[in-house]
Amino acid sequence: MAAGTTAWAQSPNLQELLRRGQSALDAGDYARAAASFELARQIATDNLEANRGLILSYLQSGRLQEATQIGEQAVARWPRDAQLQHWLGLAYFKARQNDAALAALQKSEALDGARFDIHFDVALLLLEQNQSRAAADELEKAVKLQPSHALAHLLLGRAYQNTNRTLQAVPQFQTALRADPNIPLGHYHLAFAYASLGRNSEAIAQYDKERVRSPDNPQVLYQLGHCLLESGRLEEAVGILKKATELDPANPSSAYDLGKALLLAGNTRAASAALQRAIALGPSDPSPHYQLARALEKMGMTDQARQEWQRFADLKKAQPETGGMATGRTQ
Repeated sequence: MAAGTTAWAQSPNLQELLRRGQSALDAGDYARAAASFELARQIATDNLEANRGLILSYLQSGRLQEATQIGEQAVARWPRDAQLQHWLGLAYFKARQNDAALAALQKSEALDGARFDIHFDVALLLLEQNQSRAAADELEKAVKLQPSHALAHLLLGRAYQNTNRTLQAVPQFQTALRADPNIPLGHYHLAFAYASLGRNSEAIAQYDKERVRSPDNPQVLYQLGHCLLESGRLEEAVGILKKATELDPANPSSAYDLGKALLLAGNTRAASAALQRAIALGPSDPSPHYQLARALEKMGMTDQARQEWQRFADLKKAQPETGGMATGRTQ
C-alpha cells in the first residue's frame, strides 16, 4: 500500500516538472528548463520526455558536454528515437565533432526522413565541410517539405552556385526573396549569380538593393564596383570602389579594381598608387603589374614600366597550368 501511494504521489510531480520544463523551453528560459528536466529525470530516469527535454535545454544553453553525455546515454536506451539522434548530432556539431555529428544526423534521417529540420541540419553540416553537392541533395528534400522556407532556398542556391549550377541557383534566390524580401544577403547572392552569368545590369540592380540594407558591407560594395567597372560605368565604379577600399583596406581585389577603373578613367597617377597597393596586398598576382605597367607607360616612365612588364611575365609563367582554363583575372 505504501509503495503504491508513493508512486501515485510522484506521478503528478513528474508531470508538473515536465510541463514546467516545456513551458520554460517555449519561453527561451533554458536554465529554468534544464533545472525542471533535471529534477524530472532524477524522478524517472527512463522517462523519454524528460531525457529529450534535458538534452534540448543543455543544447540551447550551450552546455554541450552535458548535452553530449546525456544524449549518448539516451540514444543507447532509445536507439530508434529520431529526435534524440537529431539533438545528439547537433550537440556534436556545435562541439566541432563533425564526423560524429554527421553519423548521428544520418541515423536520425534514416529513422524519420519526413522531417524538414533534420534534412536542413544535415545540409548545414555538409556546407560547413564544403560538401556542396551533397548539401544540395539534402536541401532539395528540405524545400519539398517546407516550400516557403526562405533560408533553405537561399542555401540551396548557394550550394548550386558552388557546384557550377548557376542557372539553377537563380530561381532559388528569387524564391527566397519572395518568401522573405528582407532575408540577409538575399539580393547579394542573386546579384552574384547574375554576374556569374554575365548579366551585369541585373546584377547591378540587385547589388544596389543589397546596398540599401548593408551600406557599409565592403564585399557588397566591391562586387557592385566590379560590375560597374565591367559595364564601363567608370565614374560610378571609382566612387563605389573607393568606399570599398576604405572599409576593407586589406582586400587586394578592391585595390586592383580601383586602380584599373582609375586608369581607364584617365587618372593615371591615382591608378598607379592603387595598383601599387594591390601589389603589396597580393604579391603573387600578376594582374596589378600588368595594369601598373600600362599606367607607368602613360606617364612616360618607360624603365619602370618595363620592369613591371617583366614582373607580370614572370608571375604569369609561375602560375600553375589549368588544362587550358584561364588563370587569374582577365587583363
